[in-house]
Amino acid sequence: MKNPYEDIINLPHHVSAKRPQMPMEDRAAQFSPFAALTGYDSAIRETARLTDARPELSEEARSALDRKLQAAAKAIPAQPALLFTYFRPDAKKTGGACVTVSGSLKKIDRGKRLLVLQSGEKIPLDDILDIDGELFSAMP
Repeated sequence: MKNPYEDIINLPHHVSAKRPQMPMEDRAAQFSPFAALTGYDSAIRETARLTDARPELSEEARSALDRKLQAAAKAIPAQPALLFTYFRPDAKKTGGACVTVSGSLKKIDRGKRLLVLQSGEKIPLDDILDIDGELFSAMP
């Protein structure tokens, strides 16, 4: 049996003299899969992202934190370097993360229940888990 394309099978590939060749990346993009569900991949990643539960402080830890806050408030004029560990709630889902920030305390806004650092960062008083620094080395 004779091949019906025998007369053209060995001809050279045609290259247009008028139009430039398409880059390989663009040719490959023609055959890439179509994302029918826009945003589905990001929704799956967001669901899989883990958050921590808010830690609960014991009464002993709360009283120690209260003493540290009082000492830090008295030391505001000296601007000692402190480490603040607090719980930052997640904006998109329940839970959050424990964050540690270093800086010196500018003021305690008791009306808004915020610690304001020299850098301008504001930390909610209710979210503070611990305060550390050389200021507290002499404290029990």
